[in-house]
Amino acid sequence: MFRTALFVLLVVALSGASPLVKPIPGSKPWRSRLDGRIVGGSAVSISQYPWQLYFTIGNYMCGASIISNTWALSAAHCVDGYSTNQMLLRAGTSTRGSGGTTHNIATGYIHSSYSDPDYDIAVVQVSNAFSFNSNVQAVSLTSSEPSAGTSVTVTGWGATSSGGSASNTLLAVTVQIIDRNTCNRSYGYITSRMICAGVTGGGKDSCQGDSGGPLVSGSTQVGIVSFGNGCALANYPGVYTNVANLRSWIQQATGV
Repeated sequence: MFRTALFVLLVVALSGASPLVKPIPGSKPWRSRLDGRIVGGSAVSISQYPWQLYFTIGNYMCGASIISNTWALSAAHCVDGYSTNQMLLRAGTSTRGSGGTTHNIATGYIHSSYSDPDYDIAVVQVSNAFSFNSNVQAVSLTSSEPSAGTSVTVTGWGATSSGGSASNTLLAVTVQIIDRNTCNRSYGYITSRMICAGVTGGGKDSCQGDSGGPLVSGSTQVGIVSFGNGCALANYPGVYTNVANLRSWIQQATGV
């Protein structure tokens, strides 16, 4: 199950894509996706994770991260098939849906090889630049995949239990990178464009609604929330887009 929510947007035409990127395409029918939460986490301040963005499309949400003063990074499944004119990024706030600054989307790209759930990566460019301060900063992007056992942190907004109400406060949970072969025994289709993270026995994870948000090691982004079997289940870690594997594509698409 992808970790996002229901989005229905209008078509928009974008041009000038390089051979390695493609525009965010046109409209798609309604499809059901659950709102979600960080599982097993705790409240944090945006000043601790100043790259975190609240990404809304209509009445639903994803996450994203600031990678420069004009570009943000998210998941392809958050935006595939939908237009930019109903997307909005909010920066610099710990509170869901209020405070900080809002930023409309001028253009965006998803990977030309994107096919659910592989190559689950997208970049969007804001119309009005981010103004950096203690609560708004760009995250560094890794060029090397973290090894199994590395502690990493994922952030987002939402409820702390299934069926609960969304949290008004930014939440974070620390998990560990899971060996790809171990993860593949659970899922059967883990590619080099994916990394997995969780804890033994489950109980800590990202979940629906956190899609597109950053998985970081310190202040360096190593993953993008992508999908998982349920949330926080034993033997089913969260699966994240592998930033190191797709670092050259991000640079090609954005110059960052």
